Amino acid sequence: MKPQSIGRALGIGLRVAGRMAGQAVAGAAQAAGSQTAPSAAAGVPQDRTVPINRQAGRTAGQAAGQATHGFAQGLRGFLRPFGRVGGILWLEVTGVFFFLPVVVFGPTLWRTRLSWAHGPDHRTFLIAAGIVALFLYLSVTSFLRARRK
Repeated sequence: MKPQSIGRALGIGLRVAGRMAGQAVAGAAQAAGSQTAPSAAAGVPQDRTVPINRQAGRTAGQAAGQATHGFAQGLRGFLRPFGRVGGILWLEVTGVFFFLPVVVFGPTLWRTRLSWAHGPDHRTFLIAAGIVALFLYLSVTSFLRARRK
């Protein structure tokens, strides 16, 4: 991803998150200013304060959820290029670790190559050949997948 695209994604995400947070704060302040809790001295039973508090809590929760969602989208846009690079790095490191058994069992395969059909080390040769073939395949495909990303 180009640096201009990273900056654009980060800027847009932060602007959206900031706008949503500002609207949430303004909405919560307006809701708190317009709704006053009824008092017991005015003859209003205390049971009527529960729906107002629930509504205020629900509104505040929705505003916080929207602000969190906007922030998460901005953060996701910022971290997307790092995730791509991290995925490529993960595939390359995995390819190196898959190549280690090839290095370890390669000399055994070479040493027992003469008894591949009917020698005393026939079983050792077959096991070493299977391990080398499997891990060489896994290593090469891991590097190829990293190159395609």
